[in-house]
Amino acid sequence: MRPRVPWLGLAVLAGGLAAWEALSRSVPGLGDYVPPASRVLLTLGGILANGELAAHVRASLVRFAGGYALAAALGVGAGVLLGSSRLLYSFVEPLVELLRPMPSPATIPIAILFFGIGDEMKIVVTAYACTWPILLNTLDGVRSVDRILRRTAATFRVGRWRTLFQVVIPAASPQIATGLRVSLAIALILVTTSEMVVANDGLGFYILDLQRSFRIPEMYAAILALAVLGYLLNRGFLALDGWAMAWHRGATRKELL
Repeated sequence: MRPRVPWLGLAVLAGGLAAWEALSRSVPGLGDYVPPASRVLLTLGGILANGELAAHVRASLVRFAGGYALAAALGVGAGVLLGSSRLLYSFVEPLVELLRPMPSPATIPIAILFFGIGDEMKIVVTAYACTWPILLNTLDGVRSVDRILRRTAATFRVGRWRTLFQVVIPAASPQIATGLRVSLAIALILVTTSEMVVANDGLGFYILDLQRSFRIPEMYAAILALAVLGYLLNRGFLALDGWAMAWHRGATRKELL
């Protein structure tokens, strides 16, 4: 299948940039606070060329990867366990429903107390925020597995662990993938937020430092780079998901978005 070109999305993006450029240049005084898009894009090219941006992107990606990987392991593992045992879930449900809605940035002061102000704190905060969507989607996926699949496995005397890994988890994988995709953006948000609170590098620190230095074009360029980074991470996830879930597309004869 040939990849689809998002022409409509590109047209909307181009229109947005054109509107940004026109408003910044036409409204008196606005350019001091919202530089023209052309200037921001040129500035972005400059901070990319001199390596100033790349160092901060690397620092953020390291924290992102650590927090996201930890959340994936915890969320999928706990989701499968709780989804397989209603008795166990009944015990922990009050705790889950108490902690899940709590705004994740509120955990930053606690994380600083226990882990200091280094990368460990940012990874833990990111993992905490990302674990809940993965856990809940995994839990829902495991619980919604067709009973016929389970009964068929029992009929053929397939063991419990083999049924879990060869029947339940594959059947729940679309919901698990949804939780992982949702958490992808949450991870980037929490990494950036924690870097704004306390850090010496990373995109969050860099954006806030540019604002404090009143380097406005550079600040907008860094924010734009953060948006592009989020987009690329999402597209990369979709490509990986499309490859890993090809069997599911073939089974359901539905094209993944």
